[in-house]
Amino acid sequence: MPNTAREKFSTQAAPEILSALQKIAESEGRPIQEVLDEALREYIERKEKGQPRRQAMDAFAQSLSEFDQLYRELAK
Repeated sequence: MPNTAREKFSTQAAPEILSALQKIAESEGRPIQEVLDEALREYIERKEKGQPRRQAMDAFAQSLSEFDQLYRELAK
């Protein structure tokens, strides 16, 4: 990852999220800022590519399990 200029900002996180980030950083021997940057980049990339939200995919999976036979018949 290239070393880029940084801009300070202040925010808050749920304790379990912050704890998980700290554990990941410690286990990988990286600064927490690097782990956070990676997480934010991946989140932004996913949003920009328009990937479906988890709730939408959960609803889709439920629909498939509930109406599997109907969908198979319609596909014929």
